[in-house]
Amino acid sequence: MTFVSREVRLKSRPSGTPTAANFEIASVELPDPAPGQVQVRNLWMTVDPYMRGRMNDVKSYSPPFQLGEAMQGGAVGEVVVSNDPSLKAGDLVNSFLGWREGFNAPANTVQKLDTHGLPPQAFLGAAGMPGLTAYVGLLRIASLKPGDVVFVSGAAGAVGQMVCQIAKLRGHTVIGSAGGPEKIAYLKEIGVDHAIDYKAVPNLTEALMAAAPGGIDVYFENVGGEHLEAALIAAKPFARFALCGMISQYNATDMGAGIHGLITAVGKSLRLEGFIVSNHADMQPDFVRDLAGWVAAGKITWRETVEEGIENAPTAFLKLFKGENMGKMLVKLG
Repeated sequence: MTFVSREVRLKSRPSGTPTAANFEIASVELPDPAPGQVQVRNLWMTVDPYMRGRMNDVKSYSPPFQLGEAMQGGAVGEVVVSNDPSLKAGDLVNSFLGWREGFNAPANTVQKLDTHGLPPQAFLGAAGMPGLTAYVGLLRIASLKPGDVVFVSGAAGAVGQMVCQIAKLRGHTVIGSAGGPEKIAYLKEIGVDHAIDYKAVPNLTEALMAAAPGGIDVYFENVGGEHLEAALIAAKPFARFALCGMISQYNATDMGAGIHGLITAVGKSLRLEGFIVSNHADMQPDFVRDLAGWVAAGKITWRETVEEGIENAPTAFLKLFKGENMGKMLVKLG
């Protein structure tokens, strides 16, 4: 039986902040899967800030989206037809074929999902790439040490919420920055010691220094710009910065004016290291083990913001750059 799947394609490359006009919805007919293939109906898909870089026609760690073709991203779906003995109808699978309602693909390009009692969409957020990113950034890149004071920007986002909680579980003082009273309330709910509403304070650097008068040991970077500048000023000697993302810069049309205070990295012997989580897949087993224990003990939680329907996937993506998500931004597909 033919399956008609709607998909989101990149219609044009954005200059600056993307708009709805950069996307288009198309329908494709999926025939029965060929031998060795499965047909999957997606249940959930993720939108993530890094996808903005793939909309530019430039060489990077991930290839650019092609105009007129369906975009890609993480998704969880259900096998509806299997033509491979390794999977059967009803199996849940992870794939990188989001931005579409369904697809045919070789069975070895999807991963059978054992949810361990977690909701399937958690594997696009807390139990997936964002959670692993937090784990890698704190434990390997920032080399978290006993007694560290940790500053997290974008602290109420998909990665930030996990960074804050992992650091607290390991006994650290955590300072989180987010925008708006609802996000600040959430940070307090998950145990953040000092929550800074960067939209409300007159000077972010002064607010950070007040929260950490002795300085910070670790900065987990999700935002860039004035947050990075504040962290440089507040850093103790030998502080470590895990540079995960800089969402404030993703829509810039040039390299910008630079970072004030970067010279302090020399005198303070700071270590600033960028990282891509896919380069640290060897930490996945440790992350899964630790997360399972934390969840079973009721020591970790997470928030999700959900848009419904493939037609609203571009809207969900654009909301990321307006800060209109609490925790992980997801699209429920039906």
